[in-house]
Amino acid sequence: MERRLIALLQKRDESVLQELRRIYGGLCFSLAYNMLGSREDAEECVNDMLLAVWNSVPPHDSVSLEAYLVTLVRRAAMDRLRSQTRQKRGGKQFAQALDELSEILPSDERVESEVEQRELARVLKAFLNTLPADTRHIFFLRYYMSAPVKQIASETGMQQSAVKMTLLRTRKKLKEYLEKEGML
Repeated sequence: MERRLIALLQKRDESVLQELRRIYGGLCFSLAYNMLGSREDAEECVNDMLLAVWNSVPPHDSVSLEAYLVTLVRRAAMDRLRSQTRQKRGGKQFAQALDELSEILPSDERVESEVEQRELARVLKAFLNTLPADTRHIFFLRYYMSAPVKQIASETGMQQSAVKMTLLRTRKKLKEYLEKEGML
């Protein structure tokens, strides 16, 4: 299905935009809403994502279309966060998630070059591969999808306190891993 959608994008068939919204709109809206806390802003991010995918057309069909769209909507939401005060319209979940990781991840001053950023991404990916699937899923929901702890608990069938403890322990493991890799 993804290959067909990418082929339609490459052919500049406008009907693909409605299909993308139908298939991926809910996921993208949820991500943007979790980051921004505003239905209107989340909808605008989905629209921005559709425009961006139309303008950028994935270069080849080996790209995961879902991952590509999530990346585009995440960028759109980040741009919105930069242009508005977080507390003005919400976005508390995203701000909280970033605050939780801020003590562990290197600061912007330390990560000065693109090479260092790529190395950090590589190390983070390697760390995530060391985690059990359920822990990796919880980490992904919280720190990539910006899902609230309550939502994660509901999706995983865990108590909120268990989710919080899993995140706390995972952040501790991440810190140790980053220190071992010389990133801290």
